[in-house]
Amino acid sequence: MGTTGIQVFIILVYIGVLFGISWYVKHKAAASTEAYVLAGRKLTTPLIMVSIVGLAVGGASTIGVAEQAYKVGLSAGWYTAAWGIGAIVMGLTVAKKYRQLNITTVPELLERYYDRRSMVAGIGCQVLVQLVIMSLQYVAGGAILAALMPNIFTPVTGMLTSAVVFIGITLIGGMWSASQSNVLNVTLQYIGITVAAFLILGMAGGIDVVAIQAPSITSMDLISGVGPMTIVTWIVVLITVNVSLQAIIQISLGAKDVQTARKGFIIGGLVMLPVGFIAALLGVIAAEMYPAISPTTALPKLIMSLNPWIAGVTLASLWAADVSTACNLLLSAATLYSHDIHKQFIDPNMSDKKYMTVTRISVLLLGLLTLGFALTISGIISTLMAGLSLMTAFAVIVLIAWMFVPAVRVLPHVIYAEWIVCAVTFCGISFVSKKAIATDGLIEEAKTVGAPAQH
Repeated sequence: MGTTGIQVFIILVYIGVLFGISWYVKHKAAASTEAYVLAGRKLTTPLIMVSIVGLAVGGASTIGVAEQAYKVGLSAGWYTAAWGIGAIVMGLTVAKKYRQLNITTVPELLERYYDRRSMVAGIGCQVLVQLVIMSLQYVAGGAILAALMPNIFTPVTGMLTSAVVFIGITLIGGMWSASQSNVLNVTLQYIGITVAAFLILGMAGGIDVVAIQAPSITSMDLISGVGPMTIVTWIVVLITVNVSLQAIIQISLGAKDVQTARKGFIIGGLVMLPVGFIAALLGVIAAEMYPAISPTTALPKLIMSLNPWIAGVTLASLWAADVSTACNLLLSAATLYSHDIHKQFIDPNMSDKKYMTVTRISVLLLGLLTLGFALTISGIISTLMAGLSLMTAFAVIVLIAWMFVPAVRVLPHVIYAEWIVCAVTFCGISFVSKKAIATDGLIEEAKTVGAPAQH
């Protein structure tokens, strides 16, 4: 079997296994809409852990980090580490509280705290941000497939193939598909990229030779390539994202109890910390070995220099990591529409069966919409950070002012302005209004929250 035949075989087997897992859990997802969008709130600690890792360590955290490292060096790895730090903060602070509230979406929480207008604003920002991130998964997926099988795929046809898998798996099994698939995806992804890094580092002559031949003086520096302010900004943005993005919160809401949610996020965050620096190291090596290629193809190009079987499995696992991220994002965006728009404003009395149908149709339509966005995107990390800045308490006004009024740009990044404005606004409203959050639906048993359930 030739190299192309091996790669085709591997990717087809992987796609087959992912769809097989989805069909296997389909009966669980079909039990109710809650089972479809939240896995019936029955996810265990390992499933929470692989779900958050699978969501975070997708195209941006591997292909995107290697792309950035190709240009600036090892410090690009802090992007993925910032995801890990954000997940740990989520686990230590609000993951338990979110699960305790027994909500389904973030806008639902906003309506409890404030009013329906706040919920509508939250829906708009959440959907917009998640569509931006979702679009990037198509870009990364297309790059991987084009590198894996250049005689078969272009970046565009790779995006189209990725779209079929992303949408198909989510349609079949919802949260159950995403979580169960992540067990395979995350395991093979970590094994694949670690083995690839070990072999490629050996081919390059070892870490000392890589350091000597580095394309710039900052290539092997953990700080100066992107700079300390950028690193701090990534951490601030991704802590914000972890405590406010619907796709992430939806994972915690699927946990079987509050302690499971908390432990899953902390363990997942710890697992994330090193993988970005491995991807960054490969990006630096790619810059040495292939100085004239597109930075976006750095990691796939480098991995393709390995044994066809190892290269095929590694790139297939990186592509499957895109599946993990995309499925969670697509499902959460569809949930926002079906739960917070359709059910609230269009058909409040719809049956659970119709609720499920609306959610699945939303998965399909939003998946096609984000594919359209993906065809116009370039620069994975830069695009992602622009979108994620919206997550600071939905500070749309601040972001608009930042973009169109240069005089307000007195801070190094819009995220800091958003934090300040939102903190002042939140504290001011809390001081003026003493209305407590509504606790309807807060049904956790006493053993999971350490106190009698509130009603």
